[in-house]
Amino acid sequence: MRTVRALAMILGLTVGIAVSPWAMAQEQGRGQGGRGQAPPPVPLPESPTAVALPAVSEPVTGPGAMYDSTQSLAPGKGLANFKYEAKEYFISGTANGQPYKTRIVVRKPSSNSKFSGLVLVEPMHPSGSAHMFEYTSVYSMSSGHAAVEILTGGLQQVIDSNPERYKDVRVAPGQTSEILAQVGSLIKSKEASSPFAGLAVRKIVLAGTSATAGTLIQYLPAHMVYRTPDMQRIYDGFMPTSNGSVIRQVDVPLIHEPTMHEVRTANITTRPDGDAPGDQYRLYEFPGMGHVDTHDNARLQPNPCKYPLSTFLMQAYMSVALNYLFQWVDKGTLPPKADRIMKDGASMALDEHGNPRGGIRNPYVDVPVTKYSVPNEGAVPLIANPSAYVTKNGGQQAANQMCSLSAYQTDFSKDQLKQLYGSKKNYRSKVEKRLAELEKNGWSLPVYREMVLADAAKIEF
Repeated sequence: MRTVRALAMILGLTVGIAVSPWAMAQEQGRGQGGRGQAPPPVPLPESPTAVALPAVSEPVTGPGAMYDSTQSLAPGKGLANFKYEAKEYFISGTANGQPYKTRIVVRKPSSNSKFSGLVLVEPMHPSGSAHMFEYTSVYSMSSGHAAVEILTGGLQQVIDSNPERYKDVRVAPGQTSEILAQVGSLIKSKEASSPFAGLAVRKIVLAGTSATAGTLIQYLPAHMVYRTPDMQRIYDGFMPTSNGSVIRQVDVPLIHEPTMHEVRTANITTRPDGDAPGDQYRLYEFPGMGHVDTHDNARLQPNPCKYPLSTFLMQAYMSVALNYLFQWVDKGTLPPKADRIMKDGASMALDEHGNPRGGIRNPYVDVPVTKYSVPNEGAVPLIANPSAYVTKNGGQQAANQMCSLSAYQTDFSKDQLKQLYGSKKNYRSKVEKRLAELEKNGWSLPVYREMVLADAAKIEF
């Protein structure tokens, strides 16, 4: 129970809420040699130390199909739509004194000339998804950014998906941080074996959400001492999301993005924003955002929850934060500071429509058609046709856990909408006007205009 409580604190959740499959997998160190074991303490160098570069295979083409960790990209917004490619590589080396072998997946423009020079790196989420790429994919691919996913947790489901292809994959407890450092160094290196050989990589950032935000936070002490072979810092910035922890200071920019799940609890950080060297920090809170995406999440389709899933466009606002982080580390452009969601005692302060006050505003709460709430609950009894993920991971228990991390919505009645807006045309006009204001002020990215307006177009009254 003690480890579950500690993990709940890391995730920014109140003790007593069901701990998600994502979190449990992270805590258990799922994978060969790691199931059910807490990672042992990992000794770090006392002074800055170069890490070894891992050995890299040729692009893996078989046997069988590559495990797909991007199951929840928005419809019509896949890699092919942006002329992107995904290539898998095996990497191997020694970390924490033991050998390892794992995979990385590199997603970048098919044409090297379209590469921006900026790279988003993330450990694959223990649930089996590259969530940070999913949450920012339209922005990243529209901008020419590359994304690198590193398999450090959730190994067993990858292995089980294709035992012949992945039979040699092995990551032991306590190796994750050094592997993250080695892969980051590889991306920045000029080695001919690197997937980025011949490309000009300017900056790389490490991101994570929920359990992998915990992985990122656990990496930060290593960041302070691990270096590339030419003794440069490895990661240029960090972005932990769906997390409310107090995060230590580091020597590069960090943008922290809690959600309503964390803000509503007593565990949310009150750390102030900072611009001084060694304290470059922003905290961005978007009212309406839940702990996990429910706009396009394939694992929550059909809906196994008691209440209607939130259609809040999480990707649009995760991408605002990532865009500011890239500008910060690449050009030295200070991101704006933002209001935080207002509190009423230990709870969020709500407006007349039941949505949070304060925070970074968006059309979903400024021109509302629904009330956003957290957490959802699993439907009881379990729906008859749950997703394969829910079925495979415990049925009712998996649905309860996933729904507990989801936001839900209570739609306004047609009469309420008519009182607020008069007509559908007037409502959509207000959304467009508010969206234009937010884009002008830097709190919404034009690449998401089409998706936000498409959500507004679905509203009928």
